[in-house]
Amino acid sequence: MEQETTLAAGTAGAPVAGWASGPLGAVQAADREIARQTAVRARAVAEFAASRPASVDRQPGEPGAMSAARRAARPAVLADVSEWTAQELSIALGLSRQGAGQLLERSLTLVHKLPGTVDAMESGLLHDRHLWALLERVAPVTDEQKRADLERDVLAWVAERAGKRQITTPAQLGGKLRRMGLGRDPRQDANELLAALRERGVWARPDRRPGMAALTALLTQPEAQAVVDVLGRYADALDDPEDRRTRGQKMADVLLDLVLRPGESQLPPVQAQLTVVAGVRTLAGGEEPGEIGGEPVPAEMVRALARGLGLLAPAAAGPADTGSTGEGPIPGHLLAQWEVETSPPETWPDWLRDADERWWAELEARALAGGWGGEDDPPPEVRQRLWDEEFRGTAQLRADDGGPGAAHAAVPTREDERWAATESAPCGAPAPTPAPAPAPAPAPAGLWPAAHAAVDEASLALLALDRAMNRASGAVDRARMADHEDEESWRRSPAGRIDAAGSDLAALVAATAPQRAALAELLDRSGGGTLVDRPRIAVVDELTGALLALTDARELRRRAHCGRPACTRRPETCEHDLTGRPGLGPPPPTDGYRPGAALDRYLRARDRRCRFAGCRRRVPRGGELDHNTPYPDGPTSAENLTGFCTGHHRGKHQAPGWTYDLDPTGTLTVTTPTGLVAATGPPPF
Repeated sequence: MEQETTLAAGTAGAPVAGWASGPLGAVQAADREIARQTAVRARAVAEFAASRPASVDRQPGEPGAMSAARRAARPAVLADVSEWTAQELSIALGLSRQGAGQLLERSLTLVHKLPGTVDAMESGLLHDRHLWALLERVAPVTDEQKRADLERDVLAWVAERAGKRQITTPAQLGGKLRRMGLGRDPRQDANELLAALRERGVWARPDRRPGMAALTALLTQPEAQAVVDVLGRYADALDDPEDRRTRGQKMADVLLDLVLRPGESQLPPVQAQLTVVAGVRTLAGGEEPGEIGGEPVPAEMVRALARGLGLLAPAAAGPADTGSTGEGPIPGHLLAQWEVETSPPETWPDWLRDADERWWAELEARALAGGWGGEDDPPPEVRQRLWDEEFRGTAQLRADDGGPGAAHAAVPTREDERWAATESAPCGAPAPTPAPAPAPAPAPAGLWPAAHAAVDEASLALLALDRAMNRASGAVDRARMADHEDEESWRRSPAGRIDAAGSDLAALVAATAPQRAALAELLDRSGGGTLVDRPRIAVVDELTGALLALTDARELRRRAHCGRPACTRRPETCEHDLTGRPGLGPPPPTDGYRPGAALDRYLRARDRRCRFAGCRRRVPRGGELDHNTPYPDGPTSAENLTGFCTGHHRGKHQAPGWTYDLDPTGTLTVTTPTGLVAATGPPPF
C-alpha cells in the first residue's frame, strides 16, 4: 500500500520502461517529481521576475545607474528585469548571486523561449537532465518560428520513441538536436562555424590530481576524428606482449613522440580512417547536414572535406553559388543596393524611388512647417539654413537631375569648400587647412536671452535627432527589403531548390547538370590513393530512414538491366521486364562465425553505435558484432547480428537475469531482472 501511494505521488506519465517495484520504483517516482517541481520552480521564478521590472531601476544617465558595458553584457532575456532580482533570489534560496543569476536566466529562458519543454517536464516526458541539451541547442536559435519548430519536432521525436519503449538519454537528445538544428538557419550556422574556427587552438590546464594536466585542442570534427584515429592506429601497431600500457596510455605516449621527438620514434606510417556520411542534398550544395565519425556536421564542412580529398571539384563561382539568375543584380541584394545608391535616380527600382520620395516629402513638410516643437521651433531662417545643409549633404546624387533637391543643392557649405580646396590643390600637395569657423557671437546679457538661446539649442538638437531617426528608419526598411530579396533569390537558386526537395530523388531533379555530373563522378571513384574504401551508396527508406542496402555504382548498374549480354554492354537501352531480377538488400549470410567483408560493412553502417538502450559509444572496429542466437544455432546474418560496445557486449553474456530479443527489422528489446523493458532500433539515416 505504501508503494502504491509513492507511485501515485509521481507525475501522470509512466516511465518509458514501465514502473518498477520496490525501491527502484520509488526512485522513478522521485525522479518524476523532481522534473515536475523543476518546471513549477521555473514558472514561479519567471512570475517573480515579472513583478520586478527594470523600469524601477535607475535609468541610463542617472547617478548610480547600471553602466552601459554591464547593461550590454546582460543576457537578452534579462533586459526587462530589474538588476536586483537575482540578489533577492539569492537571499531567498541561500545561493550565491552568480548562482541565483544563472537560475533566473535559465528559468526565464525555459518559460519564454521553451514553453513546450516546461510542459514536457510537467507531464514526465523529460527529466531535469534533458534541460541542458535544449538550453544549449534550441534556446539560442534567434528566429522565434524556427526555434518553436525545432522544439516541437524534437519533443515529438522523444514522444515517438517513448511510444516504442525507447528511452532517450540526455546524450541521445543532444546528438539528435545537433543534427536537427543544423541547416534550419544556414546563416546562423555559418556565423557560428566562422566564430568557432577563429577560436581554434590548444590549451593546457592543471588537473585535480597532483602533477597532471589536461591538454585540450579545439579542432574541426574532421581534424579531431583524424587525430584520434591516427593515434589509435599507432598505438595498435605497438604489438609488444611485454608492454603493460593501456591503449589510452599508448596513444598519449605516441602523441608525445610525434610532437616532441619527430623522426626519432621509428613509428611506421599509418593512414587515418574517417567515415563520412553525406546525402545527395549535402553534396549537391544544399544545407542538409552530413556526418563525420558519427557526429553531425554542417553541410559546407562535408563539402570542404570532400574537395580536400579530391572527391569533389573545387567550388566555382556562378549562378549555383550566388543565386543569381544571370540577368544582373537582384533588387534589394546588398551588392545591388550599393549600386542603386551610387547610380542616377532614373535607374533606381520603383520600390526604392517611391520610398525615397516619401521620406523626402515627409522631412521637407516637417522641417518647413514647424513640425518639431511648436512655438519653441527655431526661427524660419535657421530652419532654412539647416534644411539647405542637410539637403546638400545627403542629396548630392540628386542635384543634377532637376529633382526636388536641385534648388537647394547650389547652396555651398563649409564641407563643399573643404572638398573644393582639396580637389584644386596640386597632386601630392598637402591639403590646405580649412579656415577656423567664426566664433559664436556672445549671448546678450540677461536671463531671458540666455533661456531663449538654450531653447533654440535644444530645438536644433531635437531636429537633428528626428532627422537621424528618419535616416535610421529608412536604413532599416532597406535592410529588411534586402534581406527578404536575398532570401527569395536563394530560394530560387539551385541550392534553395535542393533544400526544398522532399526526397533525394527530387533533389536530383532540382540539381543542375554539372552537379549531377559531379555526383556521378564521385560514385564512380574506386578505392586507393587517399581513400581507404570507395564511396558507398546507402539505399534507405525515405519514410523511416532505415538502411535497406549498402551498394556502389557498379552494383546499381548491374541491377538496372536484365542481364542479357546486349543489355549488359548497353544498360541504358534495356527495356525488358526486371520483375524477376534480385533487388537490393542486406548482404547474404556468411558461412562461418565471422561475417564477411560486405556483411560486416553493412552491419557497422546500419548500427554505427552500440545498440544497448541509451549508449552512444561507437561499435569498435574489428569486433563486437554479437549473434543474438548463438552460432552455430543461429546464422551469421544481418537478422541475427547486433553491434555493441565492448562493455555492453560483455554484459549481454555475463549479466544474470537480462534477456535480449532481436526481431527481423533490427529492433533490439532488452528486459531487466526487475521486469523493465527498453527497445532500440538502428539509428535512421
